[in-house]
Amino acid sequence: MDANAATTTAATGSPQRIDVTTVSDREAALHVTLPDGTVDVHRFDDLAPGRSTTVRIDVDGTTHQVDIATLPTLPGELLCRFATVNDVHFGELSAGQIDDLPEGPIRRSEPGSDPYPEVMNRAAVAEMLAIDPAAVIVKGDLSVDGTDDEWAAFEACYREPLGDRLHVVRGNHDAYRHQHAYAGDQRIDLPGLTVALLDTAIPGATTGAFRPEQSEWLDDVAHNASNPIMVMGHHQQWIPTSSESAAARSPDYFGLHPDGSDLLDELCVRHHNVLAYSAGHTHRHRRRGMRRSGALSIEVGCTKDFPGTWAEHRVYESGVLHVVHRISEPAALRWSESCRGLYADFGVDYETYALGALDDRCFVIALR
Repeated sequence: MDANAATTTAATGSPQRIDVTTVSDREAALHVTLPDGTVDVHRFDDLAPGRSTTVRIDVDGTTHQVDIATLPTLPGELLCRFATVNDVHFGELSAGQIDDLPEGPIRRSEPGSDPYPEVMNRAAVAEMLAIDPAAVIVKGDLSVDGTDDEWAAFEACYREPLGDRLHVVRGNHDAYRHQHAYAGDQRIDLPGLTVALLDTAIPGATTGAFRPEQSEWLDDVAHNASNPIMVMGHHQQWIPTSSESAAARSPDYFGLHPDGSDLLDELCVRHHNVLAYSAGHTHRHRRRGMRRSGALSIEVGCTKDFPGTWAEHRVYESGVLHVVHRISEPAALRWSESCRGLYADFGVDYETYALGALDDRCFVIALR
């Protein structure tokens, strides 16, 4: 098993950190942050599926051992691959800024360089094209303020290379001024899987909704679909922990309103062919089970800053492999790595929050 470094550096000294960012059934990717802040990428593509193994990587002449557990290979034929991104934020100029507050740290593109949303998204599109996806689905927040120029930049980056494989729904940033572009629910039929893409935006608001009429539409999709279904939207689901009381059921919840969140869970109780709900909005990676149905509720981190990711979905006859990739084009890595400490002035450990655990990023979505 030989590690292939995708980026190189002349920096010396022990690595600051080694992140196992991606595993699948046979592959793994490790991102190694060096003392000068540069990142080496080491990839393995001949691992045994469903096993724990130790890989070795060389960093400036020193060998490091890293334990990795691969995912199982799902039985049956691989029917298709598709990709998703969210929170791409064309038009954004400052990462880590909250309102007009001076605290941060706040990161901006270097003068004279391309805007960082364009750097990150161009690299994401190139990586997604490399898997020849059946579809690329963008789950909202295409822009920072829903202007025509921001949407034009998004279209140039995504629509031109992807054509009719691109499917898009709006997020809260795309509807703050009551815009209607990219609005509406969509059914996307792929080989072996149907994606129900929900418009969860509430025009003029940050929060989201799953409405009774959307539940009726999704009931009809689930009743008539011959394939398993993944539901996707921008806003994450409200799922309280067992220790939280009814007081936590706030109408101001940052994601899907609690009533709509319960409505989605109840729909999954009725339809076992609905495998999971996948969202963005939170800029983090997280995987939970819905309270009643047990269906997975997934959050995928943002593309625009740390860790800078996109999600690959490998659809088999027996389930779906959910595999998150960190964007590894050198300029994209330099930018995303510089954003590791965003919001530190507010006491936020953004690095841990955004990256999540490996099993929040790479896992099996089983048939129910």
